[in-house]
Amino acid sequence: MELSDIRGIGTKKLALLAGLGIETAEDMLEYYPVSYEDRTRITPVAELQPGGSYYVSVVVRRILRGRPGRRGGMVKILAEDATGSLEIVFFRASYMASSFKTGELYNIYGKVTKSGSTLQMVHPGSFEPQEQAVRRILPVYRTAKGITQKDLRNIAEAVLAEQEELAEVLPPDILEKRRIAGRAAALRNVHFPADRRSYAAAKYRLVYEELFLFQSGLHLLTGRSSGRIRGIAYPHDDYIREFASFLGFPLTGAQKRVLEEIERDMESDMQMQRLLQGDVGSGKTAVAASVLYKAAKNGCQGAFMAPTELLASQHYKDFLELFRDTGLRVGFLASGMDRKQRAETLAGLADGTVHIAVGTHALIQKEVEFADLGIVITDEQHRFGVKQRVGLASKGRNPDTLVMTATPIPRSLAAVLYNGLDLSVIDELPVGRKPVITKAVSLKSRERVMRQVEQRLQAGEQAYFVAPLIADSESVDAMSAEKMFAALQKRFPDYPAGLVHGGMKQAEKDAVMHAFSGGALRILAATVVIEVGINVPSATVMVIENAERFGLAQLHQLRGRVGRSEKQSYCFLLTDEKSQLGKERAEVLASTTDGFAIAEKDLEMRGPGDLMGTRQHGVPQLFLSNILAYGKIYDAVKEDAEEMFRLDPELQLPEHRAVRERALRQFDEGGNIGL
Repeated sequence: MELSDIRGIGTKKLALLAGLGIETAEDMLEYYPVSYEDRTRITPVAELQPGGSYYVSVVVRRILRGRPGRRGGMVKILAEDATGSLEIVFFRASYMASSFKTGELYNIYGKVTKSGSTLQMVHPGSFEPQEQAVRRILPVYRTAKGITQKDLRNIAEAVLAEQEELAEVLPPDILEKRRIAGRAAALRNVHFPADRRSYAAAKYRLVYEELFLFQSGLHLLTGRSSGRIRGIAYPHDDYIREFASFLGFPLTGAQKRVLEEIERDMESDMQMQRLLQGDVGSGKTAVAASVLYKAAKNGCQGAFMAPTELLASQHYKDFLELFRDTGLRVGFLASGMDRKQRAETLAGLADGTVHIAVGTHALIQKEVEFADLGIVITDEQHRFGVKQRVGLASKGRNPDTLVMTATPIPRSLAAVLYNGLDLSVIDELPVGRKPVITKAVSLKSRERVMRQVEQRLQAGEQAYFVAPLIADSESVDAMSAEKMFAALQKRFPDYPAGLVHGGMKQAEKDAVMHAFSGGALRILAATVVIEVGINVPSATVMVIENAERFGLAQLHQLRGRVGRSEKQSYCFLLTDEKSQLGKERAEVLASTTDGFAIAEKDLEMRGPGDLMGTRQHGVPQLFLSNILAYGKIYDAVKEDAEEMFRLDPELQLPEHRAVRERALRQFDEGGNIGL
């Protein structure tokens, strides 16, 4: 059925639903409730506790109307049951008085608060005369302005009523082996549970399905199900240690340890598949360059892929300097480059005279051919899709693969997301780097922060300012980048400032970032687009407005834009005093610079549904499944998926085709960037 066929859903509501990601009946089925209202049990007033939500049955004794104001006055309903009294309050809604009659019995659901010694429900979620009330468990969905809970419940019921038979996804043998509920029954009971037992069975089924499709997609896209495959066996030599003499600075102990791990992989006859994690500024680029040098000196080409042209361009310049005296040729490839230079790079890659290619996703385009691609390195890997990374590797004969990220991922979660990849960690900053001093500051104390920023600017340094929004919003009370930029220009008239945000064209963003990195701009106002950015050593101060609106991992990533030189750097987290979660995050950031400890805390506070605080692009979002909380289910999923792929590696059997189609579709819809 079409959503437009449902009574009460017109063009306007269709557009609002699309904003929630609901465009089809199937979207509605998979738009899972975030919580439930249990209306199967009436709670006596005497048992109500402030802060909880309850279903009560009370008699209305009096209806009090406040003095009408510009938007209507307050209405207070005095009600009671045999155990106690309760006030039902509506602000600026005098019309609500006509919805109740004294002496009548009403069933009401809402959150309980306390005013003095009086229990209240302010703007309850629902109320109806007792004879009209339906005792059931009702879903609570994430809504948006213009779309009510009633709208979403009606749509869900209408869609479920039409779906007598829902196509099964999971193979029959797994349904029988695990005694899993059918998909149709699971979807009905996750939206409108018959009882708690039915809900538990439904959730188990849908969690299993999500994790099974997730695991199957990884198998299909990366070939991990078949285990390690044969690769290039590089000779045991001293090239990595030789390259250290070109760096001009000593490697840290962590860098040396990681290089030893990578070198062992390269010298084995199995393909290297390794994930390298390290905070911003920990020296991953030096490790990558050392690895590329070893490959090139052994006659193989290397490819280094970065997520943006600006970042790729910076790496290209860095590599030109690092490889200047080595006799190796470095080429650059990006969509916006000069045609002549592009043609020269393509020719050099094809005939082998370009030893190292640095670029964006342009490296995976069809016309790019390598003479002998021996190693593939992707930077900021969560910005690339599984297909993109695998696509680049397919341009060689099982080249070694190294994926790098500055996003700290808890080791427990990395073991799931990167099943099959070996993990290396750089957990040490280069010699001379000082930890960033982080301070949580109330929004009321913004001017005190501005004075400290001014001191840094007077010392010839640069400053980042980050806001959660691009433009002002009526529905969100937070600083916008545009408003912040205007205020900074007024507050610091002697220091040129620039603005960059996700709504700008890439060329415009690159121009502003180049101006900032070159020193033409002293202040940069931005949104989170600078989370993955370029290296600006003279930027020593970061101010994050409304820090409570960012995840811990994201705040840590933003903080990593400063502290990239020997100078002392600072990060100020301007936080709304009313946000308890914001205070907790600020305290964590202020207490440690250990990205992995922060990632673990972020996982604890947020859960892994929105992985690492920023969506892992190209990875299907797990709406129900907390991978770590459902460890036993995930173990069963891995066992069943491995058995399925052992019997049918390409999932071509009829009973496996639905898994293949759904698994690949989820990764396609996850975005164009990923594992």
